[in-house]
Amino acid sequence: MTTLQTVFAKAKADNRAALVGYLPAGFPSKDGAIAAAAALVEAGCDVIEIGLPYSDPLMDGPTIQDAVHRSLTNGTRIADVMRTVEGVAATGAATLVMTYWNPIDRYGADRFARDLAAAGGVGTITPDLTPEEAGPWREASAAAGIDTVFLVAPSSTDERIQAVVECCTGFVYAASLMGVTGARESVNVAAGDLVKRTRAHTDLPVCVGLGVGTGAQAAEVAAYADGVIVGSAFIRRMLDAPDEQAGRVSIGELAREMAQGVRSRG
Repeated sequence: MTTLQTVFAKAKADNRAALVGYLPAGFPSKDGAIAAAAALVEAGCDVIEIGLPYSDPLMDGPTIQDAVHRSLTNGTRIADVMRTVEGVAATGAATLVMTYWNPIDRYGADRFARDLAAAGGVGTITPDLTPEEAGPWREASAAAGIDTVFLVAPSSTDERIQAVVECCTGFVYAASLMGVTGARESVNVAAGDLVKRTRAHTDLPVCVGLGVGTGAQAAEVAAYADGVIVGSAFIRRMLDAPDEQAGRVSIGELAREMAQGVRSRG
């Protein structure tokens, strides 16, 4: 199993940022999600985030909401998420689950952590779980040997950043802007300052997500971040494709462009 620590150490040795790709489980189909993620890995993604479809996606923009709705319509359940993780982890990429807290809480924190580890998952990103309420999940994750990733934002005070990074073990997710996910014409200029402020509190890698949609933007972010997270741009191509195979080809092309971007570092 490839760990996050291995991924970021290798990227640092190569003098580049890591490329992190996001796709929800069950989209465009249950098997299609595994195949699409594998296409991203083949094209140069180092880490894959598998989204756990949820009916109340507070942080997700319209593109991801559309994909998640299709996934839920396909009948995707947590068992399918775990099977997706298993399939993606088999490619050799470090594989995480990005999920809101409620599904973990209902499933059972200890059970979720154990099942994720058994599937080959290396950790979770929990965007709506606050440091104040993270204790049980941090304990369950540590017992299962998986990493925890939490979010900081441009609005985060230094005190808040300190509290968040103390909960992180894999990397710190720096949201580039206040708002929902989605590719944009430019990446928020506040992202660079947020990374700098976060690094003052931790030695963990800091990855930037929200708004990255082109290879040029990936290069821009890679100039100051340890990792570049891309989700909506890949999903948009999947949604626009006439069929699953065409979608895989399209996201593979974009991932290769992104992979070149993170290697150029601006």
